[in-house]
Amino acid sequence: MIDMLQHGFMVRALLVGSLIGISAALLGPFLVLRRYAMIGDGLAHVSFASVSIALLLGAQPLIFSIPLVILASFGILRLSETADVYGDAAIGLMSSFAVALGVLLASLGKGFSVDLYSYLFGSILVIKQEEVWLTIGLTLIMLVLIAAFYRDLFALTYDEEYAITQKLPTRRLNYFISTLTAVTIVLGIRIVGTMLISSMIIFPAVTALQLAGSFRLTFVYSSVVALVSVVIGISLSYIYNLPTGASIVLVNAVFFLLAFVIRRIRA
Repeated sequence: MIDMLQHGFMVRALLVGSLIGISAALLGPFLVLRRYAMIGDGLAHVSFASVSIALLLGAQPLIFSIPLVILASFGILRLSETADVYGDAAIGLMSSFAVALGVLLASLGKGFSVDLYSYLFGSILVIKQEEVWLTIGLTLIMLVLIAAFYRDLFALTYDEEYAITQKLPTRRLNYFISTLTAVTIVLGIRIVGTMLISSMIIFPAVTALQLAGSFRLTFVYSSVVALVSVVIGISLSYIYNLPTGASIVLVNAVFFLLAFVIRRIRA
C-alpha cells in the first residue's frame, strides 16, 4: 500500500475513484428506489458513442462527452414525459441507439481502437489533473445540492404524486438528478469504463438498502460501501495486476452478498 502511494498516477486514481464512488453512491438511492437504476447503464452506452465521436473528430473526449450525455439524459426524461414511454423503455431506446452509433463510428475510425478500449474498460494510468479537479468539483456540488434539497428529493423519491400536490419543483428535480448522473457517468468511465460504471451506482445503493433503517442512513452506508470498495479494488488491481474496474465491481458484489446474508440472519 505504501509503495502504491508513491506513484502519482495511483494517488490520482484513488482520489478520483473514491470521489466518483461517493458521488455514484449518493445518486444510487434516488435512482434505485424510483426504478431508474438502469439509467446509468443507458448513459454509459451514450458516453461510449460520444467518446467515439470525439476520437473521430480529434476532440477531447471528456469535455466533448459531458454535454452530450447530459442532453441524452434529458432526452430519456422527455421520452418518459411526452411519448407515453415508460422509463426503462426510454432508457433501452437511447441505449441501443447509442451502442449502434458507437460501434458504427468505431468501425469507421480504426486508428483509435486502443483509446476507445481504455474508455470501455477504464484505465487508471491515464487520469489527468483536470479530471481530478472536475471530480472534486462534482462531488462538492453534489454534496451541497443534495443537502439543500434533501426533503424535496425525499418526497420525490417515495411519492412523486404527493410531491406534485405539494407544488414541489418535481420536473426541475428530475432534470437535476439526471444532470448529476450524466456527469458522474462520464467522469467514472476513466476508472471502471463504460461497461461497468452503472454498477457503481447500483451496488452500493442496494447493499445499503439491505441494512439501513432509514433513508438518511442509506446514504451513509452507500457512501461507505462505495469508498471501501474503490480503495480495496484499486489496491487489489495494483498488487495482483488485475483490471481495476472489474476488481472494484467484484468487491462491491462481495459487500452486497454479505449485507444480504446479514439481513437474512436478522430476519
